[in-house]
Amino acid sequence: MELHEECGVFGVYDPVGDCARTAYYGLYALQHRGQEACGIAAINDRELSYHKDAGLVGEVFHEAVLDRLNGTMAVGHVRYSTTGGTRRENAQPLTLRYVKGTLALAHNGNLPHADQLRARFEYQGAIFQTTSDSELIAYAIAQARLRCPSVEEAVRRALAGLRGAWSLIVMSPRKLVAARDPWGFRPLCMGRRGEVVVFASESCALDAVGARFERELGPGEIVAVEDGQVRTVQPPSAGGGHLCIFEYIYFARPDSTICGQSVHQARLRAGQFLAQEHPAEADVVIGVPDSGLDAALGYAEASGIPYGVGLVKNRYIGRTFITPGQGRREQAVRIKLGALRSCVEGKRVVMVDDSIVRGTTSRQIVSLLREAGAAEVHLRSSAPPFIAPCYFGTDIPDKEELIACRCSAEEIRAQTGADSLGFLSLDALKRIAPDAACGFCDGCFTGKYPMPL
Repeated sequence: MELHEECGVFGVYDPVGDCARTAYYGLYALQHRGQEACGIAAINDRELSYHKDAGLVGEVFHEAVLDRLNGTMAVGHVRYSTTGGTRRENAQPLTLRYVKGTLALAHNGNLPHADQLRARFEYQGAIFQTTSDSELIAYAIAQARLRCPSVEEAVRRALAGLRGAWSLIVMSPRKLVAARDPWGFRPLCMGRRGEVVVFASESCALDAVGARFERELGPGEIVAVEDGQVRTVQPPSAGGGHLCIFEYIYFARPDSTICGQSVHQARLRAGQFLAQEHPAEADVVIGVPDSGLDAALGYAEASGIPYGVGLVKNRYIGRTFITPGQGRREQAVRIKLGALRSCVEGKRVVMVDDSIVRGTTSRQIVSLLREAGAAEVHLRSSAPPFIAPCYFGTDIPDKEELIACRCSAEEIRAQTGADSLGFLSLDALKRIAPDAACGFCDGCFTGKYPMPL
């Protein structure tokens, strides 16, 4: 697996004034969504302060920083770049001072028409400090605020003129505003801990800070918090939205619940369907850490083949460790994963991974297992083949880099060195999340998107 997720956002209102530490722990729980950069912005007595940098949450923040940031409201962000590159100034939350005061913004998603939007704003005199599309949203909100009586109305008007994917948290000196795009591509939920109000990309972050899950924000919904009072600025759009199906396959933590569906259960079902569609005569089923583990367990349960721990992950390396260039990427796989010889030696192994993108990582892992003595390696993917890029916040490469766009299943099997290969079918994909109260975007597997591009 060589994909990077989009980002994670977190927002908190805390009348006691310990918001920075709450945001810190929330971001720790969302670290899997982005390991390139992170940041927290806070309001204390209506004054905005912030700290952000490249690196992991535990590297960027320490006690002195958190003490300085403490206040009654905070927004936090963990980042992996989908638009804008890895420049340090692209770290979020974005903060700006303008004629109406200050704003801080944390954004998860992507604007597919960012270049055209940037050009339009620049011809209006805008000067941008970053290359991130999130700054375009911040500028649109600041521009709308000049003609609006409130920041929440400015958010509503600004977003009405945009197209794309956003789960967004905006903070002014007095208010916290959370919003999802009308298609609901990216998740956003709300919880409470007494008088504390929390917004987060995933429910696992609510659990981490002791907040009780209250509900998901619906597609197109905008919610504002002022002095602890929560009110809906804009109700959800009609219909169930189009959540990215890859949240269940790869992005989200297995202990999260999204749209009413347990991520862990969705991955179990994917593995069970995979066993039905692509059985194998084998001695052990193993998963590729981390997001392939639940699917492997489902495959083992459905097939009756024992489940084993055949691959061990270096826990000091994040998902973003995979570096550009095939040679470096292949070396990185060996540093990131090790094969457990006692589990696989002399055995026929079913190896379940969450997906196959370029195929280079799969080839390296198959090679690791053979070097550890595996007699056979049967590769299974708990996702269908990637045939199209994503325009809504996932780092899926162009078609030229997607192995399924240029190779048949048999050619992919040969290139990876596996004894057999099986992908989850599109029909099964649609059935992995039966409890979800939403629709899905599966454009990367079908080439069909919920909105025109």
